[in-house]
This record gives sequence, structure tokens and C-alpha cells, in this order.
Amino acid sequence: MTDAKSPALSLSLALSHRPRRNRKADWARRLVRENVLTADDLIWPIFLVEGENVRTEVGSMPGVERLSVDHAVAAARRAADLSIPAIALFPYTDPDLRDLHGSEALNPENLVCRACRAIKRQVPHIGLITDVALDPYTSHGHDGVMEGETILNDESVTILVEQSLNQARAGADVIAPSDMMDGRVGAIRAALDAEGFIDVQIMAYAAKYASAFYGPFRDAIGTKAVLKGDKRTYQMDPANSDEALREVALDLEQGADMVMVKPGLPYLDIIHRVKLRFAAPTFAYQVSGEYAMIVAAARNGWLDGDKAMLESLLAFKRAGADGILTYFAPKVAELLKKSA
Repeated sequence: MTDAKSPALSLSLALSHRPRRNRKADWARRLVRENVLTADDLIWPIFLVEGENVRTEVGSMPGVERLSVDHAVAAARRAADLSIPAIALFPYTDPDLRDLHGSEALNPENLVCRACRAIKRQVPHIGLITDVALDPYTSHGHDGVMEGETILNDESVTILVEQSLNQARAGADVIAPSDMMDGRVGAIRAALDAEGFIDVQIMAYAAKYASAFYGPFRDAIGTKAVLKGDKRTYQMDPANSDEALREVALDLEQGADMVMVKPGLPYLDIIHRVKLRFAAPTFAYQVSGEYAMIVAAARNGWLDGDKAMLESLLAFKRAGADGILTYFAPKVAELLKKSA
């Protein structure tokens, strides 16, 4: 008759594998760390406003300001000093300049174009990403032109192509169409190439969802008060995942150099699927609502803001993102610089 194993022996055998050994000290944790967040992963979205020496806080995004061009130049210099590779520009357009067709988007002297030229003169090595969509410029707040209650696809694409050329002429390094109109990536690529902008990249908002997390952003660019209806006929249904892969495939086929998933944390599964399927440069946008929730909770003392910020960004890397657009970018870069 075989003696039963003693509890001590059973425990000893069970503990021949001790995963905690790799977590016993900081040096050990760093040695086996699977994902690392660096300043190279960051893109800083910056809001622009008319005027000189103007900084106005976005009420629903504590710590985020709209900046006049001179302050945007200073922000670009700060980004470069922190080794942030690129900034993304978004304008707050004076309501008097908005119309049904977003005509101000085509003005070579509009706010974005002036900011591009000023930044490229003074901080030439920072990457400049410009948003291509009509919502900052339309009186109805939609990303394309309307006929009745319908957003017109092909007519909108024609205008978006001209907007892209306008921004490329001003010095944009990356054109980032966020409108979600069908066929716009191919049309923009063809137009850029035809005008000699073969090195201007396209970062397509390939899987952009009709999300509730955009509210503070719409405050920042002034569209929340004017938006008529919603954007569900062109932005993606939050219930869909396979559709995102089809959208990404189309944008890559049409010439996108990089693709983006937006929002970020609620769509980590989409980021992961996109990266696994296509192995293309994949970016995520930690949108305004995500930022606002973390900041609000931290200000109420409900969580450690810095730790939550860093953990949230590391989640994007773990999901497969090559980079993240985040309003936390300068703060994160400063923390990483101090800990280096």
C-alpha cells in the first residue's frame, strides 16, 4: 500500500514553478518586461485658436488649452525637447467662418495652415499631423457636406481632397483623414502624388466609431453646440468588430501608410485584431472622454492620476499599438525623462 504524499511534499512539488521569482525586485521586473512605453510612442494633439498670446482652457478637459499660433509654436518646441516625435493640430474655428460646405478648410491662410508654416519655420524636425474632416468648419458640425439630413459621400470627398492639398502645401507631414467617407484615402493619395507630395504620409482614421467618448473634443473645437443629429451614418457602429478589419483593409489598399483605431481603451480588442491581421503601423487615439475621466477621478482623489495615466497608455502597447495620440503626451514624456 502506497503512502499518501504529505501536504509539505505536495506543496513542494506544486511550487517547483514560482513565477514570483521574476517579480521579486525592480531589476528583475524590468529585465522580463514585455512592453515598454517611451516618448517615441507619443503624439500630442493640440487645439488651435485665433489671436496672439491666447491660451483658453477647455472646461471639460482640465489641463488642456486652446493655443494661439505663437503658443502652438512653443508647444511644438516643448514636444521636440521631450523627444515626442509628432504633434497633431485641431482648430477651433470662429463661428462666423463656418458655413454649409466648410469653405474655410480650403483657405490657405486658415488657422491650421498658418500654424503649420509657423511651426515648420521654427521647429522644422517635429512631425506635423493635420486632421482632414469638415466638422471644424461646417455650420452643422458634420464631417462632410449635407443635403437635407443626408451626408453626401462623393461630394464630401472632393472637398476633403482639396483640404488635404491645402495642408500639404502648408507643410503638413502627415494627412490624417478622420471623416470616414468611403474612398477618401485613395482619392487623397492620388491627388497628393499628382501634385508632387509623394512623401506626405496618410494616417487613416480607419476604424473610427460613433462613440460617446468624443464630447469634450467637440467642446474644444466648438462643434458640440452646432452638431445637428449624430454621425452614425458614417462613423462605425460600436457593436462591430469584423467591419473594422474590412475598413482597415480598404484604407491600406488605397494607400494609407498608417491606420488608427478611435477611441482607444474601449476598443483595445480592435487594436489587437488590426495589428495581428495586417502587421501595419497601427495607432490608437486616447480620446478626450478617456482623458477627462482619468483626470476627473484623480482630481477627486479616487485614483492615483499618474499611475492610471501610465497604465492606460501601456495597455495600448500591450494591445499592439505602435503609437498613441494622447493629451497626456507632454506630462508622460516629462515623467519618462525623469525616470530615465
